[in-house]
Amino acid sequence: MAFIKRQHYQYLIASGAGLLIALLGRFTFASRYFNDGGGLLMLCFLLLVPMALGAVTAHFTPRTASLWWHLVWGPSLTVLVFLTSALLFHLEGMICVLIISPLFTITAALGALIYHFLTRNEGNQSKTYVVAAFALLPFVLAPLENLLTAPNEYRRVENTIVIAASADVVWQHIVRVPPITAQDLGPSLVDRLGFPRPVEATLSHEGVGGVRRATFERGVEFLETIDVWEPQRRISFSIVPNTATIPPTTFDEHVTVGGRFFDVLRGTYELEPAGPGCTRLVLYSQQRLSTRINPYAGLWTGYIMSEIQRRILEVIRRRCETESAGVAVALAANQKARY
Repeated sequence: MAFIKRQHYQYLIASGAGLLIALLGRFTFASRYFNDGGGLLMLCFLLLVPMALGAVTAHFTPRTASLWWHLVWGPSLTVLVFLTSALLFHLEGMICVLIISPLFTITAALGALIYHFLTRNEGNQSKTYVVAAFALLPFVLAPLENLLTAPNEYRRVENTIVIAASADVVWQHIVRVPPITAQDLGPSLVDRLGFPRPVEATLSHEGVGGVRRATFERGVEFLETIDVWEPQRRISFSIVPNTATIPPTTFDEHVTVGGRFFDVLRGTYELEPAGPGCTRLVLYSQQRLSTRINPYAGLWTGYIMSEIQRRILEVIRRRCETESAGVAVALAANQKARY
């Protein structure tokens, strides 16, 4: 018995044709010619190529297939095959595949819908012209987009936590952060995405001009030069990745911190009173995002930065509260011993 039934061949042809368009776009936009325009982060690749994939898949899908298969299931299956192939053949890393998968799935379905709307009452020749236009449009418009520069957008991500400890205790745990284990941090999606876990933060000397070395797993290190030092109130610093220590395989080129598309510029801790014996600790950072899909990319970078900051704050909270509880127990024991 044949592995694939004969009546299913046309579905394979439809998916294969869409996959061919996507792979052609992948290798074309990854070439040096389009590097200055953003390469795989160009709109022509991120939006028009999946739209072409959807239109081509819908064009070759059998007429007997349901409307849902034409508009949703067929294009989505082709996107899945393309992204899986990109992973298996190491064309893209897991983080990039996860980021673009919702965008590709939606725009592929949109391409199929527009194709269906334009050709629903047309003959075969007109349908061929329309699908050819979809397939060619990304490559025709790409040279024009290549002339444009991506905008710079500056974003702030803020996390807050209330700690049952005095400002003095909290301050000592933020200026320097002793080694952090994976058990301290707990599980998180950012680990599965391949981002290194924070390890520790050292300080050259206290005060303005001091340099914190924030180290992460796999050789990632950031140099944080302090320019605001207000004990028990506020510490702020500029951030520069130590590129000499970061292996080139740690990050995908599209999500490299300090790269052309994304950078973390500043970090700030602020301490505020939060009732008797409690301190509110605020951690916020400023990032630069330089893509043509900043609103969409910002959703991902915002989530990732917020999750990293949240986990660090949780570690600080537990350590501060453990220390405060230990001090309280010791004081109580001393007072009891006196009497």
